[in-house]
Amino acid sequence: MGHSVGQVAGFAGVTVRTLHHYDEIGLLTPGGRSHAGHRRYSDDDLDRLQQILFYRELGFPLDQVAVLLDDPDADPRAHLRRQHELLTARIARLQEMAAAVETAMEAKKMGIDLTPEERFEVFGDFDPEQHADEAERRWGDTEAYRESRRRTASYTKDDWKRINDEFAALHARVGDLLAQGFAPDSPEAMDAAEEHRRFISGHHYACSYEMHAGLGEMYVGDERFTAFYESIRPGLAGYLRDAILANAARNG
Repeated sequence: MGHSVGQVAGFAGVTVRTLHHYDEIGLLTPGGRSHAGHRRYSDDDLDRLQQILFYRELGFPLDQVAVLLDDPDADPRAHLRRQHELLTARIARLQEMAAAVETAMEAKKMGIDLTPEERFEVFGDFDPEQHADEAERRWGDTEAYRESRRRTASYTKDDWKRINDEFAALHARVGDLLAQGFAPDSPEAMDAAEEHRRFISGHHYACSYEMHAGLGEMYVGDERFTAFYESIRPGLAGYLRDAILANAARNG
């Protein structure tokens, strides 16, 4: 008896009107009719409909779908091979799109509205996104974290380059103090630590002495931060932490 147009529409997730249209243009003419003259679709008709919907999903216009399906030299295996090739290409493209969207999401999460090339240009080997999850876990519920997100969301590539260059210069000066033998609790080292705290307050969030001390502990407790500071000068992570603590005590 075959399947009614309503049943096929339900199977395939299309409208009855769509099936009527396919019939009218000769793309999918049901193989049978009921005694009352209603369309009845055979299993072969359902196979053809599946092929139609596949090619439509890939963006082929109906006239091209008809040519593909009515090719006298094509066989079912040829269609399957073609579908596999097209699906593989579509999957690759969707994976590229997903990666691009994920990159954009991560950039927005960090408040860094830059392309990957621009972020690499600005931050070099230090990737601030690497620390995004940890920062959110530690401080996501704090006003300081929300303030930092608000501020950095408006920064341009040039802003980030300037800020990064200034921060790098500050780290270099602290490294020089270490190399010159100044103790972490010397006035020079504590003044540099205070400049470090004010830099964070000026560009990211209001950094209290208590919060700054917590950052200092993180510099030696988190191997990623430790590696970053050690790459500037060996021993800098611990030295900066001690200078920060000394400065906090001086202002406590």
